[in-house]
Amino acid sequence: MNMRFSRKCQGRGLRRRGVAAAEFAVCLPVIMLIVLAMIESCTMIFLKQSLTVASYEGIRTALEERAVATDVLGACQQVLTDRRVQGGTITIQPNNFETLLPGEFIQVTVSAPADSNSVVPGSFFGGRTLTATATMMKEL
Repeated sequence: MNMRFSRKCQGRGLRRRGVAAAEFAVCLPVIMLIVLAMIESCTMIFLKQSLTVASYEGIRTALEERAVATDVLGACQQVLTDRRVQGGTITIQPNNFETLLPGEFIQVTVSAPADSNSVVPGSFFGGRTLTATATMMKEL
């Protein structure tokens, strides 16, 4: 009688493990998709923040006395390099900001493609370009 009971329980345990394996096989792709989406989202948030910091540092440099466009580009590029941003482009408006009078605005725009900065192949943000802009008024 004990043999019968142990065989019966043993059979249930094997079936239960099979059900657990099937549930895991169904849930694993969904869990992996969620994890990859979270990683990609965090990467894009970091990229956007990096572009914002670069544009802010560029505009601060532009407002310094005797600053020229190469100084602004260098400040922006330094942030992009430090944060390993690939393919960043920097635009200063107006181009001849050195001649602006006090009270006029300077704008620095920094952008980068999401594809070159993605850590997940086949990115969820494929084909997009993230951009950050900082605008300040010249006071000197």
